[in-house]
Amino acid sequence: MKNWTEVSEFIFLGLTNDHRLQQVLFILFLLFYIACLLGNGAILAVILAESRLHSPMYFFLGNLSGLDICYSTVTVPKMLSGFLKKSQSISFIGCLTQLHFFHFLGSSEAVLLGVMAYDRYVAICHPLRYNLIMSKWACVTLAGATLAAGFFHALVHAVATSRLWFCGPKLIAHFFCEIKPLLKLACSSTTLNFYLLKFVTGPVALSPFFFTLLSYFYIISFLFFKVQSWRNRWKAFSTCASHLSVVAIFYIPALSNYMLASDSDSSEKDMIITVLYSTITPALNPLIYTLRNQEVKFAIRKILKKNLPLERT
Repeated sequence: MKNWTEVSEFIFLGLTNDHRLQQVLFILFLLFYIACLLGNGAILAVILAESRLHSPMYFFLGNLSGLDICYSTVTVPKMLSGFLKKSQSISFIGCLTQLHFFHFLGSSEAVLLGVMAYDRYVAICHPLRYNLIMSKWACVTLAGATLAAGFFHALVHAVATSRLWFCGPKLIAHFFCEIKPLLKLACSSTTLNFYLLKFVTGPVALSPFFFTLLSYFYIISFLFFKVQSWRNRWKAFSTCASHLSVVAIFYIPALSNYMLASDSDSSEKDMIITVLYSTITPALNPLIYTLRNQEVKFAIRKILKKNLPLERT
């Protein structure tokens, strides 16, 4: 019986073949990756250590930081090693695993951003019922649902891709096993796979995006019609500013990459867009939340002041 695939490994072409540019990009993306690990790790540590931050809003922020660390780790270390090697390969099973976790963590983050928008809606529009609606059980359930949705969405793509026949070539025009450049190498029909990209991945990304827009529509309406003071309006809406910034820098490139999925898309354009939301955004998220969030900054200063005397002694 003929084996279902004749390709046992793939080779990444990477972002560039220019050796000097590769050295520059290695340093640049290494700094982004370190910033992602340190920034998101610091937010997780502060949320766990500071009792004032044990609330639904910071519970979801901690989940976002954890997803960002894992999301970036799926692609960046492999990309960094590619800058140091002339040729970088990955096994077929390793490629499917990377594809699965990339979509699992990415779609989980997309759904989580929608959940965080709902949290802001309840906090601003229903403050008296906030603790009842966003109970500990509700928060854990919502967090689990985001991971479950991301896992099964990724599983659909991983299973559909594993059933394709790859007979060569084995050069992937990307820096990791992204699904669209991988589909271009298939020797069998990819109609179902592109159908899944448009009609499964699209709604998975669009649903929480539109839910986020709807939540902020109700928030803005509530602030304008129910809150009389401009100062109170701004104070309430300022708690949403960080979340809105993260939504913009994550959703815009991700939606442009997958909602327009086709086999004729530019590989170079896809790689640039993917770098934005898979590498740069996870590194910027902690900066956005710490710069615009007074409670997080206060908690960080409190922990630093508590630890500095110990270091001096």
